[in-house]
Amino acid sequence: MSTAKTSNLQKNVIDSLADLAGGFLLAMGTQMFSAPNGIAPGGVTGLSVLINYLTGLPISAVSFLFNIPLLIASWYILGRGETIRTVRSVVTYTIMLEVVGNFLPVYRGEAILAALYGGVLSGSGISLIFMRGSTTGGTDILARILQKRFRSFSVGRLLLALNGCILLLAAAVYHNIENGLYAMISIFASSRLLDSALYGMDMGKVLMIITEKHEEAAKAINCRMGRGCTLLEGKGTYTQKDRPVLLCAVRRSQVFQVKSIVFELDPTAFIVAMEANEIIGNGFKAASLNS
Repeated sequence: MSTAKTSNLQKNVIDSLADLAGGFLLAMGTQMFSAPNGIAPGGVTGLSVLINYLTGLPISAVSFLFNIPLLIASWYILGRGETIRTVRSVVTYTIMLEVVGNFLPVYRGEAILAALYGGVLSGSGISLIFMRGSTTGGTDILARILQKRFRSFSVGRLLLALNGCILLLAAAVYHNIENGLYAMISIFASSRLLDSALYGMDMGKVLMIITEKHEEAAKAINCRMGRGCTLLEGKGTYTQKDRPVLLCAVRRSQVFQVKSIVFELDPTAFIVAMEANEIIGNGFKAASLNS
């Protein structure tokens, strides 16, 4: 077997395992925690939970039916390759909803715990699937389609509006505003875990430091903290003078120490601190092809 075929086979096996594990975790979050406690976690799954509550129809069947027109649209707009990956993920998730719903116990207790555990499990499952380049269908497909067809369209606002409508609908269906509030907690927990998985737990800060004593500051940061700096050439638009700029990536816990070092050397220094979702490289997260 050629190297290319072996590599492709390995990729397909890993993708399938990610779908199985991700679908199982996502189904656990839905069937064990969200649905039994009247929590509709947004998107197609949230709508399916509400319809299940009103009609008794299986969540798996309702979710799959919702996805059929979206998958057809995806085939024509997003292309065959991406749609096939999504179909595999959707089918796996649908099967897992049946497996978990029929064979695993449900939790009926504190709603806040159900919201948190449901959100964490769902976020974990979606992360595994997203990291392999697939989606779980539903509003994810809708977002991709709109992004491709309407470049200037605010997909984030649309999804926020859709989820907001589902939360309001949940409050109406369950005749209790608390159900909508718990759903918000679940969605927040899921999205936070998803961000951490996709963009890394190794979040930090990037500091841009403008000081007359840039050489001394860079040396002090390196000697006292073991952090390196990159010297950039800048120019002040007001003074029209060349101003060297130090670029320094640090962990959040090290920001105060860097500021102390710089202002100790130059009280008139100018520092801009920016969020870094993920920092990869020496002194931070090791570089990886799967990062």
